[in-house]
Amino acid sequence: MNKETNLQNHLAEQTIMFASITKWIILSSLIGALIGAVVSLFLKLLEYCENSRSLLPFDYYYTLPFALAITVFIVKKFAPSAEGHGTEKVIEAIHKNAGRINFSVVPTKLFATVLTIFAGGSVGKEGPGAQIGASLASFIAMKLRFSNRDRKKIVICGISAGFASVFGTPLAGAIFGVEILIVGGLMYDILLPSIVAGFSAFFVAKMFGINYTYFYIAFFSNFDFNYVLISKVIIGGIFFGLVADFIITTLHELHKYIGMIKINYILKAFLGGIIIVILTLIVGDEYLGLGFNTIKDALSSDEMIHENIPWYTFILKTIFTSLTLSFGGSGGVITPIFYIGATSGNFFGYLVDGYIPLFAALGFVSVLAGTTSAPIAAMIMSVELFGMDIGHYAAISIIIAFLMTGHRSVFPSQVLSMKKSEAIDIKLGGELENTETTYTTRFFINMQRIIKLLISRKRKKTELNEDEIK
Repeated sequence: MNKETNLQNHLAEQTIMFASITKWIILSSLIGALIGAVVSLFLKLLEYCENSRSLLPFDYYYTLPFALAITVFIVKKFAPSAEGHGTEKVIEAIHKNAGRINFSVVPTKLFATVLTIFAGGSVGKEGPGAQIGASLASFIAMKLRFSNRDRKKIVICGISAGFASVFGTPLAGAIFGVEILIVGGLMYDILLPSIVAGFSAFFVAKMFGINYTYFYIAFFSNFDFNYVLISKVIIGGIFFGLVADFIITTLHELHKYIGMIKINYILKAFLGGIIIVILTLIVGDEYLGLGFNTIKDALSSDEMIHENIPWYTFILKTIFTSLTLSFGGSGGVITPIFYIGATSGNFFGYLVDGYIPLFAALGFVSVLAGTTSAPIAAMIMSVELFGMDIGHYAAISIIIAFLMTGHRSVFPSQVLSMKKSEAIDIKLGGELENTETTYTTRFFINMQRIIKLLISRKRKKTELNEDEIK
């Protein structure tokens, strides 16, 4: 009788799982296809506007003060949740609002981002892509009256589809959409629909004519696996972790201080645009917009091209991006992170006399992992973008950079589910922005005790020597 009951339970479980798998494959495929089409429209519009800059009788970045002023007005008027770089608001909506996002975010974010990038704002297109995808998914889930749990799953599929169709890396984009929600925890029940939605959106985007760039580091296959190179990669991981921490700190501090300026928000945005224009006139316009040409140069195998990238490029790009977002620009933060990672890798390659394209590629994915706390997605992306030859080295650099940034991220609404070191005493289960107040380290306490002990021993030794002399 027990065997018969066990068999019936087993068959029932398998039937339910088959029905669930079928349901989510169909749902996520349809959601992914829809988002792939809408994001393709966004990318095509963005490309058209970028190509139209040459029609202006003056340098395009002179329009930035007006673009920022219009952007903040439109966002505040029609969709306040579309403010900033997009991804952060989506994470917040999933954790705090069961995935409910206003549909007005879609047209507002699309227009505001296109306007910001057209005028030269230093932002990316992946955050808006994810926010547009999440908003569409949320709208459909609410219209079909899904449960809170299913609505959250659909919205996460929307994030993954948005990232995959913008990145051109369907697997990494899908994993990234899941991994950025919780630091140190992957929701395995959402992996299948997220991956299906990501691939569906990617294929639809390809059908609509969206072209992606891949940088296979083919020359690197000739290099031997040696301890000197591994040592450079380990040091590189530490360096990229520090770069990631610099990005997080600059974004946070500039946003905080600019937010304290008590003037009309439209006037503030306009003045912010003027500041960025003045900086551009001083240092050049290489740090405006998406910056894909600079990323390509950093990853190029041509040594002459690398020499045209100043060592401080990644610092200036961080400042331009922080100013654009802090003064109300609309756009993502990941594309600037790619730019900063690749150019900082270019600089590090020179420091260690290494193969420049390799370290530019390592910086590309390692700084991403450090700033977003998404090491698994970064590892997969390293293979999808640069080929298998780089994967082993990227894994080492990525994990070190991820650990180096500690419990910080460009997405402060991420939920913390792991400690990056047992020497750190920090509360788990809360958002990153709320864990800083409880941050204490046993390590430094123990170091203080050791230093005090050494000082006391030295004093005793000195006193004994003085007694002997007497």
